[in-house]
Amino acid sequence: MRTFEAMSHRSPSPSVRGRRTRVAAAAAAAALVAVVGGIAWGASQSPDAGAGAPSAAQADSARAIPSTESAETSVSEAGTASLSPAVVAQLAYVREHWDDTSSEQFGYLDENDCVNFASQSLLARGWAVDDEWWYDESGDGYSSAPAWVSSTALRDYLEEHPERGATALTDDQRADVKPGDLVQFDWDDSGDRDHTGIVTSVVTAADGSVTIHYAGHTDATWDRTVDYAITELHPGGVAYYWSIPE
Repeated sequence: MRTFEAMSHRSPSPSVRGRRTRVAAAAAAAALVAVVGGIAWGASQSPDAGAGAPSAAQADSARAIPSTESAETSVSEAGTASLSPAVVAQLAYVREHWDDTSSEQFGYLDENDCVNFASQSLLARGWAVDDEWWYDESGDGYSSAPAWVSSTALRDYLEEHPERGATALTDDQRADVKPGDLVQFDWDDSGDRDHTGIVTSVVTAADGSVTIHYAGHTDATWDRTVDYAITELHPGGVAYYWSIPE
């Protein structure tokens, strides 16, 4: 998916920003209530995982893999680390909406909805909108801020806003990636960013190799491996990551 740069950039009013902040808080709280009510985070694997999917033994070493289908599996039984409430809320949102093709609240960008969806996941995590990262409340995704809907613009925004705390990582730093982080792809190694997803699990094999799974829109993906994306889907593609603070 190519970046979407031709976006109007209208800064929202303070009252609009306040409403959006409340929406984010409500979304995070609702997701957390669902988790407290019985959703566990265990090892799971979807059919579209692609090349590099972990074996059962490797899955046991995953840091965290969200799954509403594994509610009877406790965190300790799955061998997974605990997640913060913010990340739980984010991944619960991603799990629920990864295959949506429309949204009355955020709009849907045909052929180009990946960053719109990744931004929604950060909102569910508790991020607040600002003058450069915001969505159009009319539901017209094409009228949202460039940083909300463009992979390259989101990269530039995170680079220019250290207060967000996002740390840029290369594919050589996979060991530092964790669930809830963002993965960005440069399919043709041109220097821009062509696609963005949300990291759903990080699996470390006995030999020390690290497999990263992600979810996202365009095309709809749950637990696809980064390796499959850059070797099978887009040979020669390059993966980058944004480590998001708890």
